[in-house]
Formats: sequence, structure tokens, C-alpha cells
Amino acid sequence: MLLFQDFLAGDEMFSDAFPVKEVDDIAFEVDCQLISVKPGADVDIGANPSAEDAEEAMADDVIQVNNVVNSFRLQPTQFDKKSYLTYLKGYMKAVKAHLAENDPDRVAAFEQNAQGFAKKIVANFKDYEFYTGESMNPDGMIALLNYREDGVTPFFTFWKDGLKQLKM
Repeated sequence: MLLFQDFLAGDEMFSDAFPVKEVDDIAFEVDCQLISVKPGADVDIGANPSAEDAEEAMADDVIQVNNVVNSFRLQPTQFDKKSYLTYLKGYMKAVKAHLAENDPDRVAAFEQNAQGFAKKIVANFKDYEFYTGESMNPDGMIALLNYREDGVTPFFTFWKDGLKQLKM
């Protein structure tokens, strides 16, 4: 299994346990879904529940959460267009510096692809929700949550060059 970690903040962002596809040689799209969880619920050890426990499992305190957000403890954050552009400029500069030091052959492709992809994001800015890693490091990656054309299927977008892959 591969774990993808934000190289700036050190936060785990997602794993290949979720459906992942590369987009435009610059980003990863990670499909996700809403799941039901009960806050503070006991860990399921596989035992058969009693009749009372089965009824309790359907209690009103069950909430819907995004499975990637829940699994990697991503934290919601907010941006207006101007503040996001300011953040993105600084983030892209940090990624470029990291690439120049660690993978200089990748810098030209990154610059070209990142600019075009950033324009797509800005053009559809109102469609995104923003998430940061668990540490909430303001210099780290901001993951972008959007929905497929059907309007109900969520997916995350992560900057490919802002991640390092760890084999588990």
C-alpha cells in the first residue's frame, strides 16, 4: 500500500486504498464517499451484537462523514478567491524550490502544468471545499473537495508534486 504525505507539513493526505487517478501530470484525483459513523463508538471486534446493540447502532447520533476526511483527519478550512491565490502562489514557490533541489528535471513540467491547472481551479473556485492536513500547518497542502458531474459523488484533488509516497 502507498501512503501519500504532504512533504511540507508531514501530514498523511490519502492512500492508494482509495481509487486514485493522475490528472494532467500535475494532480491526483481521489474518489471518496460519505460513510456513517457513530462518534465515540466502540471499536468493532467482529463479535455478534446483541439485539439491544443492533437497535442502538441505528441511533440518531450516527453522522455522515467523508471517508478520506475521516481516515486522514483532514481539517476543513476556508478561503476567498484572493486569499487562496495568495496561498497558492506561496505554495507553488515552495514546491518548485523542493523540486529544484530534489528532482530538477521535473521543474519545467511542473511550472507548465501547474499554471494551467491552477487556472482551472480558479475558474471553478466556487465549486470547491478546502481541507488542510491534520497539523493544520498553513504552509502545507490544501486539498480540494469537489463533486463529479452527477453532483453527488465527491472527489479530492491533491497536487502531485507536493506529495511524497511512502510504502507501507
